[in-house]
Amino acid sequence: MQGAPPPPSQRVPPLDWDRPPWNRWSFQRMSELLPTTAIRRGQSVSALPEAHQDISAISFNSCTGKTSTVEQLIDDTYTDGLLIILDGRIIHESYYNGMQRRSLHLAQSVSKSIVATAASTLFAEALIDPAAPITSYLPELTQTAFNGATVQQVLDMTTGVRYNETYEARDSDVGKTDVASGWKPAPADLDTSDWPQCLWDQILQLTTADAGHGSRFEYHSIDTEVLAMAMARVTGCSLQEVLSTRLWAPMGAEEDANITVDPAGCGVASGGVSASLRDFARFGLLLLNEGVVDGRQVIPQSWVNDIRHGKHGLFNDLSRHRLPHGCYRNQFCIEDDRKTAHLCLGVFGQMIYVSPERNMVAAKLSTWPTFLNDDFARDTLAAFHAVGDALDLS
Repeated sequence: MQGAPPPPSQRVPPLDWDRPPWNRWSFQRMSELLPTTAIRRGQSVSALPEAHQDISAISFNSCTGKTSTVEQLIDDTYTDGLLIILDGRIIHESYYNGMQRRSLHLAQSVSKSIVATAASTLFAEALIDPAAPITSYLPELTQTAFNGATVQQVLDMTTGVRYNETYEARDSDVGKTDVASGWKPAPADLDTSDWPQCLWDQILQLTTADAGHGSRFEYHSIDTEVLAMAMARVTGCSLQEVLSTRLWAPMGAEEDANITVDPAGCGVASGGVSASLRDFARFGLLLLNEGVVDGRQVIPQSWVNDIRHGKHGLFNDLSRHRLPHGCYRNQFCIEDDRKTAHLCLGVFGQMIYVSPERNMVAAKLSTWPTFLNDDFARDTLAAFHAVGDALDLS
């Protein structure tokens, strides 16, 4: 995308902007590609004390069976930004691939954890009851496969709704979500005449169940869109307003974030948030500190406790390949159901790691060449563990 204008061969193709090599450029420039709207920060910025350490040579055992280092991991896993907070202080912050401190980077499904955490403030005010049927807030869903599902089942992705999340298939349900969200044009080689025109349209079209609600875990991005619609309905505000007033501003974000919007103007809750690396780390720190920022309770402590200690959701074999003892709760992955560490994860290598055991937060933004890579994910976690084990700043 260099030149005025860039030559046709170098322009990001609308159908493949998230694929390599284009994602190396596009993930830092979503507002130049798609309609976005701001998630406003507040007047005050929460401090991030610094105590930088050289972690480049810290070693860990990689999935290849060989010893690797943090420096090698950064290079191997297409890192755009890495920030690690240990014992309340930044011990490492670095940027690559042209990213800078103020750059915004697409979070992909890390957005799900952010949206759900904003929803926790609505739970605390009894505007939404997690135990209630989702149809209590979106009665139109009685005519869909979501009928009978609770809000908690939507949060835990244990609804029985049939939804195919095969990223590489253009005609899968998530492929239709790409089009309904405004992320992609309709593929020219497919008959898309009955495809949804916006996210709400797609939600209403999901009328088939393939399991009982609460009986199994299946990763469904559309569940987060359902949650976001309920948040907007009960508040009378757009998703971006809810995120700003209930999370981004009160947590002391340093930069405005943004979120892509679908053709109906609804924020794309399942993957549309872009923010700075530092502000993603602040979000992780908010969770580590049980919802408190500068002595203020920004999100309910009960929400953080439920992620760490609550009745954890289910998991499936595909997810256990990455996290053998993991499970899913409240739009977060639980690293090990015997411990309290939890993760926000997004395709192409987005991760926020929160470990109360290590008093650590780590945020990593990446542009992998594939949607998923379990070896990259496991190696990243192994590197974080090694850093936490090697450094003691207390």
